[in-house]
Amino acid sequence: MPTGPTSTAPAIDTIGYGLAFVGAALFSTKGIFIKLAFAQGVSTEATLALRMLVALPVYLVILLSLLRRNPQLRPLITPKRLLATMAVGILGYYVASYLDFAGLAFVTAQYERLVLFTYPFFVLLFGVLFFGDRMSWNLLPAMGLSYGGLLVIFAWNLTVRPEGLFVGTALVLGSAITFAFYQHLAKRQMLVLGSALFTCIGMSTAALLAIGQSLVVDGTQSYLHYNAEVWFLGLMLGIFGTVLPSFLLNAGIARIGARATSSTASFGPIVTIVLAVFILGEEFTLFHAAGTTMVLAGSWLFARLETANRARPAEH
Repeated sequence: MPTGPTSTAPAIDTIGYGLAFVGAALFSTKGIFIKLAFAQGVSTEATLALRMLVALPVYLVILLSLLRRNPQLRPLITPKRLLATMAVGILGYYVASYLDFAGLAFVTAQYERLVLFTYPFFVLLFGVLFFGDRMSWNLLPAMGLSYGGLLVIFAWNLTVRPEGLFVGTALVLGSAITFAFYQHLAKRQMLVLGSALFTCIGMSTAALLAIGQSLVVDGTQSYLHYNAEVWFLGLMLGIFGTVLPSFLLNAGIARIGARATSSTASFGPIVTIVLAVFILGEEFTLFHAAGTTMVLAGSWLFARLETANRARPAEH
């Protein structure tokens, strides 16, 4: 029998990828609920606050439950780590969210989701620039293909509906960049605190900040005039567009890492496109089809090459 060294490919964490996949799909419903709230005359700040008003009690209950059932977690929450976790939570759940919500006031839900879909490329870039990751140059064609698809849809919008396009694109792109940086920082906090505890602290902090901002901008009286549909949209946005996907996505990051998690989101834009067309009545032309195909193809190629790159060092 041969006694030479053998090499086996690393096993794929199907649970980790599954968590990230479902989380990305649920996050993709967010733009639909936001657009419906805007149609009811709700401001950007109030829409974000409604989302957080629903989510905050859930995170606080889970946080208290975690600390009560797991006393060993309490010593982990040192003042320095608590402040760091709160800061990272503000970055990912408040700053990135606010930029995204503000951008949706100018662009369609389909286009917003496709722009956000480029955040894996920023995850790669920031990993190389700031966190010691190795650059994989074979990923550049995939990135170029996706951005080419965005340019196709951008050019169509520029000729048909240019109002606010540059502002909206910049805001959503800023959200993608912020969220990509957040993923790297969150990974380091979750290695110590765990994904559930980190999510509760980070999201609760962001929620309090968003609610406070809305109370200053909109005033308390505005909430007394919202109809049942607005509150229902806030409920759906808080549960299905925030609470469930945030835990699923962070659990995915904790299991498979930021770069792998970011490469699993290809189903998200499809969910948004279908919902946007049938619920919001947005257009879907040949230009949208071509651009979307390019974005998704680039992301699929990016994920395939990224997986191969991650496995290659283990084979030597």
